[in-house]
Amino acid sequence: MLLKVKNLKTQFKTKAGIVNAVNGVDFEVEKGEVVAIVGESGSGKSVTSLSIMRLIQSPPGEIVDGEILFDGEDLLEKNKRQMQDIRGDKISMIFQEPMTSLNPVFTIERQICETLIRHKNMSKKDAAKEAVKMLELVGIPSPEKRIKDYPHQMSGGMRQRVMIAIALACRPELLIADEPTTALDVTIQAQILDLMLKLRNKFGTSILLITHDLGVVAETADKVVVMYSGQIVEKGKVGDIFQKPLHPYTEGLLNSIPKVDNKKEKLFMIEGVVPNPLNLPKGCPFSTRCTKCIERCTKEKPELVNVNGREVRCFLYS
Repeated sequence: MLLKVKNLKTQFKTKAGIVNAVNGVDFEVEKGEVVAIVGESGSGKSVTSLSIMRLIQSPPGEIVDGEILFDGEDLLEKNKRQMQDIRGDKISMIFQEPMTSLNPVFTIERQICETLIRHKNMSKKDAAKEAVKMLELVGIPSPEKRIKDYPHQMSGGMRQRVMIAIALACRPELLIADEPTTALDVTIQAQILDLMLKLRNKFGTSILLITHDLGVVAETADKVVVMYSGQIVEKGKVGDIFQKPLHPYTEGLLNSIPKVDNKKEKLFMIEGVVPNPLNLPKGCPFSTRCTKCIERCTKEKPELVNVNGREVRCFLYS
C-alpha cells in the first residue's frame, strides 16, 4: 500500500465559526494505481489533496485528526524539513492553474532545475540536461530552445506540460493532479491525460486525480472516491460505480453527463446547491437535495457501509 488516509479531518477557523472542510475521510492508493476523487466545488477534494501534501495554511486551517500513511510512515508526524524533503521528490503535485503556479520571473529551465538540484544533488549542468529531456518527454517541441522561455511565452497546454515535467522530474512515487485539465480546451485535455497515463506506465507512478469531470474519470481512473460536504459518500471500482451507482448523489452526477444520442431531453441537474459548511443539515448533508430522502435522513447522519465490496454512506443500504 503506497498511501493510506485514515479518518482525516481538516478544519478552518473563521469569524463565523469552524468549517469542517474534510470530515473523517478514508481511502487508499495502491502502487501504480489511479484513484480519482470527484464531487462538486466545495466538497473537500482540493483540501484533501493539500492536507496530504501538508500545505494547509495555518492559521486559519489545521489538520485536527487522522493519519496520512505514505510508505508506512505517517506524514502528520513529519516536521517541516522532512516534508520539504518529501515534496517534489517522493510526492509531487500538479496544481489547478499553471500560470499562477509557475514563477513568471524565472525561466522554465530554472524552475525544473531547482527541483533536480534540491532533491537529486545534481550540478547545474547535469540538471539543465535533464530538464531538456523532461521537456522532450512531455512532448514540447524544440525543448533546447523552449527551456529558455518564460511561462508567459507558452500556451496553456504547454505550461501544463511544464508543470507535469517539474512534478515528474524526480520520478515521484505519488503524483497528485488537482484539476489538471480545467483551464484547457477539449483537445489539449485529451493530450494531457494521455501523457499522464503514459508517464504512469513508464515510471510506475501512482496518481491521485482530483476532478469534477466524470468523463475524465471514466477514461483514466481505476477507483473512484465520491465526496460531498467534506465526507466520502461512495467509493469503489470505476466500472462498478459507472454501471450501478449506489448513492443518490453519485447517480445524480452520472445522470448530469451529456449524452450524445440525447438531443430532445433537457440536461439533468441536481436540484439545489452544496450546503453552507457552517450550517449543514441536521441529518444527511445531501438530504435537502435528495430525491430518495426519507424521514430518517433528516434526523440521523449515515455511516459508510459495505455493499458488495463497495462503500456507501446512505440509509437505503443500512
